[in-house]
Amino acid sequence: MKHRRILSLWFPRLGAERLLRERRGLPAVPFAVVAVEGSGQILSSLGAEAEAQGLRRGQPLRDALAMCPGLVTQPRDTRAEAAFLAALRRWAGKFSPWVGEEAPDSLVIDLTGAAHLHGGEDGVMRAVAEDCAALGLTVEAGIADTVGTAWALARYAGRSGVALRNGDAIDQEARATRSRAAKRHWIRGGAAPIPIAPPAPQLRIAPPGQLRQTLAPLPLAALRIDDETVAGLTRLGLRHVGDLMGMPRAALTRRFGRVLTRRVDQALGLEAEPVSPARPPLHFAVRLTLPDPIGLAEDIMAGIDRLLPPLCDRLATRGQGARRVRLHLFRADRSMQEVEFGLARPTADPAALRPLLALKMDEIDPGFGIDMLRLEAHETEPVQPRQHRGPLDTDGRGRDKPALDILISRLGTRIGMAAITRLTPADSHIPEKSAQVQHAAWSDPAGPWPPPRTPRPLVIFRPEPLHAPENPMVPDRFRWRRREMATASATGPERIAPEWWLDEPEWRSGTRDYWRVEVTTGERLWLYYAHGGAVSGGWFCHGVFR
Repeated sequence: MKHRRILSLWFPRLGAERLLRERRGLPAVPFAVVAVEGSGQILSSLGAEAEAQGLRRGQPLRDALAMCPGLVTQPRDTRAEAAFLAALRRWAGKFSPWVGEEAPDSLVIDLTGAAHLHGGEDGVMRAVAEDCAALGLTVEAGIADTVGTAWALARYAGRSGVALRNGDAIDQEARATRSRAAKRHWIRGGAAPIPIAPPAPQLRIAPPGQLRQTLAPLPLAALRIDDETVAGLTRLGLRHVGDLMGMPRAALTRRFGRVLTRRVDQALGLEAEPVSPARPPLHFAVRLTLPDPIGLAEDIMAGIDRLLPPLCDRLATRGQGARRVRLHLFRADRSMQEVEFGLARPTADPAALRPLLALKMDEIDPGFGIDMLRLEAHETEPVQPRQHRGPLDTDGRGRDKPALDILISRLGTRIGMAAITRLTPADSHIPEKSAQVQHAAWSDPAGPWPPPRTPRPLVIFRPEPLHAPENPMVPDRFRWRRREMATASATGPERIAPEWWLDEPEWRSGTRDYWRVEVTTGERLWLYYAHGGAVSGGWFCHGVFR
């Protein structure tokens, strides 16, 4: 039976070296990428010069600047790093078509049956080293029979460390105290700690079928377990993976959980861990290069008319519809302008996209002329074919109105999709919660609204107090908005209790009795009497019938 062979690639300085590639030829300076964590900033990636200054990943920025005042930093861009890792995944496809990503800085490649195309596994390692050196990237690689073992070899094989027989781990103390650690133990009594020689450097290519021998001398962190579990095992005197292999599984699982034993089984090949290749993203974009720069709106629209059919054909072939479209206009002075719009419904119809692009013509500044157009549908959704009886017909449930979708798309192109909202019914007997506001472009029209038990006013506002007697019966006369009013007729009451599982400040006055009151001047008001609770009750006006 042929062994699987897995190649793990780890780029420990991916974030920093992605940016340092742009600084080639400049003097080398300590460089780090800064990420926001909580209320502070930490170093997420370091260059070689910064690591030489003693800085480390995860260190607070203020401490790093105190140690290295000349540190040059740049904020982290997670999207750009993900895109760079995706580009490296495409590069790694030269070794095998089965390449997966392990965010944020690793790749895993199934080399089974493909290594001989590059001169064997040694040839693969040499090719990886040469390519990454040309790209200006630091890489650590390991090859083994399983994903877990290859991952461990890439990160921990050949790493030296100091372990102490008396249980004190110097490498776990703060950097400032390491130089004084041995002296402190020596002075305060007891035998001087005797360092154990670290295991011999491991080969980064594990021989087939020798997983146990390869993993045994590696530290516990090589099993891809969290720091808390590593610390708990260290307190028990377990330092290396080999210390776990002969221990009873039941006791380890009870104390540290199933994850620990599962990681051991995956690394030893007892539990399958397939390589899941990343699916290439769907990309829908077309471009038109012009022989001479253009600047008139009619010429730009003529270019768009040539771009829309092939773009929509690609969308229709994949069963996708454009949800957001972006137009790039490259000017003759090497600058670029970008216009973008969204649609209420995904579509692959050029006739639906063209009017929205025409609405954006007023925003375009051609400058000294536009010599290239690029049209991209960067957000798409699956589209299912439907048959319509007419432009204003529905599917019988109040959904799918093409005319309404076109209107929402055109309005959204002008004022933004987020500014267009609609009301949909909500499951609540509280008047203020009987409807919820949703974005019209990302929600379906509401079907038949459930009728309320009693009529609701057309206008509902925040409750306003009345000057009336503290009596549950409808007052004959009351004062509202500085006006004296007399009751002509009243219908009710409708008792509504607050939702006891929620603490609503407006409902702390307790249960309410709602009345429809018509006054002598002809106005119809929606009044209620609050029976009191956490705060005092009384009479309030909550809405007006039209």
